[in-house]
Amino acid sequence: MANAKKDRTEINKLHKRIRRNVGTAIADFKMIEEGDKVMVCLSGGKDSYTLLDILLHLQKTAPIHFEILAVNLDQKQPGFPEHVLPEYLEKLGVPYHIIENDTYSIVKRVIPEGQTTCSLCSRLRRGSLYGYAKKQGITKIALGHHRDDILETFFLNLFYAGKLKAMPPKLRSDDGQNMVIRPLAYCKEKDIEQYAEYKEFPIIPCNLCGSQENLQRQAMKKMLENWDKNTPGRVESIFASLQNIAPSQLADKELFDFVGLQLNSSVESEEDVFASDSAGLGILQ
Repeated sequence: MANAKKDRTEINKLHKRIRRNVGTAIADFKMIEEGDKVMVCLSGGKDSYTLLDILLHLQKTAPIHFEILAVNLDQKQPGFPEHVLPEYLEKLGVPYHIIENDTYSIVKRVIPEGQTTCSLCSRLRRGSLYGYAKKQGITKIALGHHRDDILETFFLNLFYAGKLKAMPPKLRSDDGQNMVIRPLAYCKEKDIEQYAEYKEFPIIPCNLCGSQENLQRQAMKKMLENWDKNTPGRVESIFASLQNIAPSQLADKELFDFVGLQLNSSVESEEDVFASDSAGLGILQ
């Protein structure tokens, strides 16, 4: 009985922590506004289930009114359990739509056997979701990327692409027609895993690539896990650095005008100030 009470207390703390992190991210980046029509992209994974669950809760308690539409893209992977998401969403009473688009065949035709399919699959999926959102008058597209996804992407770009680039919590699409938000941006993956396990979401694995894994991303994930285990606080510090950027201390000529940087002769130098203060104190003779 005592253990059950303890477990319930821990779950309540976990729910409050995730809800608080989502609420803070939404407020910090003005992700959701009065009258928004939010399309929650539901893949069947732990992240998107958690995203939908928390947004539905916030919808009931938020001081603003916004709509939620759950959308899943059925990519026609062999063996995909098409009944799982509709049954889950109907049970919740959530408005939803299933987009049917056979991107699976395109990926298998274009990508040679044995090579990673994630990049092309992602682009095709994004195109389908963007197109549907524009037709339905969606004002915000909510994705389930969390803090660890953002950091993994940051290090992938740093190590393999030579870029200081990650996933922004809020993004306008290149054509300016869609606004993408990531309300889980402040949430830890391990919190989401625990929450999904407690809620017993009907998880659907991504079977498009079989057992294939994005090895580089998995390496970044293991690196972050090791840091979190062996050097507590390091991961939090790295994420904080993404929100505390000093362009003049880097080397991007487009981001900061190093070429036009000039001395300001109207301001006393540190040496002049020191000499003046020292003379006033009788230090210099």
